Amino acid sequence: MTDAPLSPIRAALDGGDFVRARELLAGLSAPPSAELLELRAQAAYGVGDLEGTLAAYGELYHLHLEDQRTHDAAFAAVMVGMYLMMDTGLMATVRAWLSRAQRLVEDAPDSPVWAWLAAVRTYERLMCGDMPGTEQWARRAMDGGQRHALAPPSIIGQVALARVRIHDGELDEGLSALDDVAVELSSGNLDPLTTGQMWCELICAMQWIGQHDRAEEWTEAMERWRQGAAFGGLHGRCRVHQAEIMRLRGPCDAAEQEALLACEELRPWMRREFGWPLTELGNARLRKGDFAGAEDAFLAAHQNAWLPQPGLAMLRLAQGRVDDAFSMIESALESPFDIPSKERPPTGGLRRAPLREAQVVIALAAGDDNTAREAAADLAEIARTYQSRTLHNSALAAKGRLALYDGLESEAIRLLSEAVMEWVSLRMPFEAATLRVELAAAHRAAGDDSSAELELDAACRAFEALNAGLWAERARVQVPAPPSRQATSPERCVFRREGDMRAVTFAGTTVHLRDLKGMRYLERLLTAPGREFHVLDLVAVERGALTIGGPSEDLGVTTQCGLEVFDSKAREAYRRRLAETEEDIAEAEANNDLHRAELARADRQYLIDELRRGVGLNGRARTVGGGVERARTSTTRSLRYALERIARHHSRLGEHLERTIRTGTYVAYEPDPRAPVDWTT
Repeated sequence: MTDAPLSPIRAALDGGDFVRARELLAGLSAPPSAELLELRAQAAYGVGDLEGTLAAYGELYHLHLEDQRTHDAAFAAVMVGMYLMMDTGLMATVRAWLSRAQRLVEDAPDSPVWAWLAAVRTYERLMCGDMPGTEQWARRAMDGGQRHALAPPSIIGQVALARVRIHDGELDEGLSALDDVAVELSSGNLDPLTTGQMWCELICAMQWIGQHDRAEEWTEAMERWRQGAAFGGLHGRCRVHQAEIMRLRGPCDAAEQEALLACEELRPWMRREFGWPLTELGNARLRKGDFAGAEDAFLAAHQNAWLPQPGLAMLRLAQGRVDDAFSMIESALESPFDIPSKERPPTGGLRRAPLREAQVVIALAAGDDNTAREAAADLAEIARTYQSRTLHNSALAAKGRLALYDGLESEAIRLLSEAVMEWVSLRMPFEAATLRVELAAAHRAAGDDSSAELELDAACRAFEALNAGLWAERARVQVPAPPSRQATSPERCVFRREGDMRAVTFAGTTVHLRDLKGMRYLERLLTAPGREFHVLDLVAVERGALTIGGPSEDLGVTTQCGLEVFDSKAREAYRRRLAETEEDIAEAEANNDLHRAELARADRQYLIDELRRGVGLNGRARTVGGGVERARTSTTRSLRYALERIARHHSRLGEHLERTIRTGTYVAYEPDPRAPVDWTT
């Protein structure tokens, strides 16, 4: 084929107009050629068709083999492996394709294909936790990239090697290398795919060690780059990093919305790593106090073979299921999921640190101070190794909690005060507020009620500013006021419907407001303080209907009724992945590589489970339906509008409801137990 028909396609791809490029490709009647297949692969990835990309490169591999262009076939095989590695987390299939490529270039050690092969092999090893193997392949990628003037393999190797250094505790060397990479990424000299992936890598490395300031700086740089440059799954990855930073800085509802968008955008891309955005969604919801929504997200992450800890264990603790929380953390430490990932540390102290931090809190709640002391000691040792302010402060807070448990109030006050101030300095308000509750308890135990109230009030104000009012209410229960300050009788208030109006009485003031849908939802909540209502139940009651059975499962991501779990194309792709996995198992067993074979079998089981989930009786496709997210959005909007109307006409009631109404998949009215309110409707 002449180059003329391909020029508009290349121009569309260069301009990021992937839809137009695909339309132009579809209009060509020429037989498949190497040029066409490469363009088809790029266009497919740009429009969100991962399987289309894999199929195009797979077809290109076979085309080159038929024409006996072995090095070109090897490069196509590496590309299949690279895209599988980036977006599926199925390392057995990655290894199968890399082995095919390696066999084709074994007789040509100086081929540029080796630079690309080494780059992909580097991250396959990193994601599987093989740090020595990662270093070996990273150096080969860097050497090959520099020798053949291939910037992407070289910088991929450089980033991976820096992450090995950080993992091994050589922070100065690792961080210096990543700073150099950040400068290179900011220069705009690299292709968009490599740029986006490497920004993601840099941020993940900072999240590993809790250097959130640098992670935030690089997230902002990635976000600036993303506008008009990102494509494929890069948008969604940017959003997860944004959600992580927003969760740390607050408010929690903004972090939740960003995580929801990340889940929506990454759904077509990620396979096993889809648990990453789901876990971030769960963490945001947990901070909001939306326990049901957090559970939806954490369990969905677990179903995607992702370890949603310590978030799920902390949720169980918040739900009062202390024994479950204790056993979950213990299990996560003793038998962690061996799922390949670059988003979290694969092994070692950095992997244990967040689990140990949670274990201190959970073990003390369970009355097991020996386990708490062991966890605190390990956390302190990890902090010494990695010299991170965040890790150091987590260890300091653990010491303060232990001092409070031991009845050493003065020591607890000293340690907790220092840790609170450091969380404030690190701009982590939720952590500061949570620890302030412990500090208030220490002051109360020491007999200093004034200081206790001061810290408790600061904690509650911070929680409310973060849209995490439930935690403020819990804090007041956890550190109750002295008996002389506690309310004894509920205030009697009115929220009664009178025709198309509402008579509302609160704090001695009565107003009349037009009745609204949100007012009817609010009435249901006020009559059952503390009870959680699923949004479908609220909608059904408001419409005069009853729900049949429990509410539908909700992951917080919009789906459409009758949408196939897998279409026929996706089912066939999963079957191909199974065949590739079997190929990797056979090679591992032939080489007596037991660990690799074990990892590949885990991939195989995951694929089998996914196929079972997506295929119903007689091989027919299963479908999913869902109106939960629509109900959630609609209910929240109606309630918020009603609350705004109330606040406009009755400011004191508006302030009260803003603190006590919790929205989400489950909705509740949670007044301060020290100041109960008795509503008449």
